[in-house]
Amino acid sequence: MTITKRRMRIHPLALSALPAALLIGCGGGSSDAGLPQLAAANPGTLKSCSDLAARINFPNTTITAASPVAAGTLTVAGTPVAAHCQITGTMHSRVSAVDGKNYAIGFEMRLPNAWNGRFYYQANGGLDGSVVPATGSYSSGVQVTSALLQGFAVISSDAGHTGAQNNTFGFDPQARLDYGYQAPQKLTPMAKNAIELAYGRAPDRSYFGGCSNGGRHTMVAMSRLANEYDGFLAGDPGFNLPKAAVSQVWGAKKYAALATPGAMTTAPAWLGGFPVPDIGTAFTPAERTLVSNRILAKCDALDGVTDGIVGDVAACQTQFKLNDDVPTCTGARDGSCLTAEQKTMVAEIHTGAKTSAGGAIYSTFPLDPGIANQDWATWEFVIGQVLDPLSSGTVFSTPPVQQTLATANIDQLAASIFATNATFTESSMSFMTPPNPTDLAKLKGRGAKVMVFHGTGDAVFSYDDTVNWYKGVAAANQGDASNFARLFPVPAMGHCGSGITTDQFDMLTPLVNWVEKGQAPDKVIAQARGAGNAAGANLELPASWSANRTRPLCAYPKVARYNGTGDIESASSFSCK
Repeated sequence: MTITKRRMRIHPLALSALPAALLIGCGGGSSDAGLPQLAAANPGTLKSCSDLAARINFPNTTITAASPVAAGTLTVAGTPVAAHCQITGTMHSRVSAVDGKNYAIGFEMRLPNAWNGRFYYQANGGLDGSVVPATGSYSSGVQVTSALLQGFAVISSDAGHTGAQNNTFGFDPQARLDYGYQAPQKLTPMAKNAIELAYGRAPDRSYFGGCSNGGRHTMVAMSRLANEYDGFLAGDPGFNLPKAAVSQVWGAKKYAALATPGAMTTAPAWLGGFPVPDIGTAFTPAERTLVSNRILAKCDALDGVTDGIVGDVAACQTQFKLNDDVPTCTGARDGSCLTAEQKTMVAEIHTGAKTSAGGAIYSTFPLDPGIANQDWATWEFVIGQVLDPLSSGTVFSTPPVQQTLATANIDQLAASIFATNATFTESSMSFMTPPNPTDLAKLKGRGAKVMVFHGTGDAVFSYDDTVNWYKGVAAANQGDASNFARLFPVPAMGHCGSGITTDQFDMLTPLVNWVEKGQAPDKVIAQARGAGNAAGANLELPASWSANRTRPLCAYPKVARYNGTGDIESASSFSCK
């Protein structure tokens, strides 16, 4: 299988795989003065596997199998995974009193024979609904390392419903809560108990990570499970996911209004491959590339070199003017200009979704070269018109409603994500988002650490929203949160990977080194995925780039700036300033 996501103690809650080019750069020592320093994990050895199916006797838990997996049976980006034990099971199986359907929290765990003493909660993306192999991933399959490869014990779950229930689970209040935050709360003590039985001791250190909805899960865990995890790795986090879903529907309506009447396209195969209106005709690939190139022309050199990367995203927002820097069509659209109506549409999309009364629904988005990414188009033109009307209606609205892009009412949706009733007693903005997201005092006080990364070309979860969150965390900590939390922007990267970018990096190793050794990461080295890359080549890379171009991802607010000399394909020619 290849991936290219008896003493029973009841818990109180009842890189090496990377090439040297991708190793991290760290500061000269700890920046965590005054905070506790957590001890490093100690390795262990799996004591048994097959008998765990009978030995794990945790409340509300059914173990369906515990099976040894030989080394090399599973691979991650071409690297064989060492021998381990795979455990599968369910928790809290039930029949809903509301919709009469069967629900359970499905999970699998993978426990290495040679254990590094750590536990990793793999938070998965989308609407969940699938027990993705517990390899310990933290992004969309573009990395060449994972927690399991590094020797972590890993859990993965479907968050309380199956994929077949993704269209309907929002009609059950408990399924909503499990998806939002309760599944990790239920799984965490069970998983730690299973690890203790398997190795003879509980994990020394525990980590929680994921991208997209998995990043949201991670940020929720920062608030709700601060005492259970020592390190948190959140990628492109949709921590305001209900707002983002409504924003996507709003945006799709904007595109549909300017799209070519009757034009059709085909949804991606993973989405079903069915025909859908081609609302992307409102903003064609040639037109998006035009805007991307004009942004580059205005902003590429702001970081000291013209290299096809806008490193200083903040400065670019003041330098680039859509109306002035992109030609306005005086005749037919031919990819060399935008009409006045298109400029208004693009500006409104990036200024952020609004209600009919002008109230902000979600967040602004930066104008970024990533607008040319195929991933950007998929989110804006396909998912925005197919999946987001579904999720915003059935999962995030109170009461739940079945709707399409045509029937969705933006004002009603914007209000319904905050609504409750006698059946649905928690609004989606309550069960999907972290309580007091900028108050991380509990995890900070225990010595836990946070690393967040976000692609500036992300079309669905706003990079601006994450920056504003990080500024709020800093404000709550006398203006500087860098001694326990750091944000790493990834220029032009799409949603959790892909695009005209360097999107391959190891964030897990620096997080462990920060948590357990006090080595605060000032930068993380990212690499382009050119031809022959183990995780798959990125076909969007410009021909002018080296296949193995590297760049430092700098801790916000620093920017990777060219040193003035040196190979522009090498991270060593750039410094975080």
